[in-house]
Amino acid sequence: MSVQYFEGVGRRKQSIARVRVMSGSGRFIVNDKEAAAYFTRLGDMEAVLAPVQAAGQDQKSLDITVVVTGGGVTGQTDSVKLGLARALVKMNPGYLPAMRKGSFLTRDARIKERKKPGLKRARKAPTYTKR
Repeated sequence: MSVQYFEGVGRRKQSIARVRVMSGSGRFIVNDKEAAAYFTRLGDMEAVLAPVQAAGQDQKSLDITVVVTGGGVTGQTDSVKLGLARALVKMNPGYLPAMRKGSFLTRDARIKERKKPGLKRARKAPTYTKR
């Protein structure tokens, strides 16, 4: 028996999240852990669930499973949020205006700048000495 699900992919910095949404009983699993146990920082769970609230959907009526790889906590949080928004729009195209208004469908393209030769980091130059 196959379950109908809707998938969205979110990316941020070095992080990639594959989010699957299906109707269910409110389970939210991230990398085989409960979401609250995975996103422990203050405000991360609210940020991840913001697209669900913007859609006016009850989180207890959805089962969400996420596989997220790479990056740090912030990148993973934002990539899951983008993937969840994309999956919700696939599930119901009527959610598109609410997702656009909350800017949940905009991918943040900022990534780490490469280090340049002769510099300590991307832009930090060695201390100038006159003599």
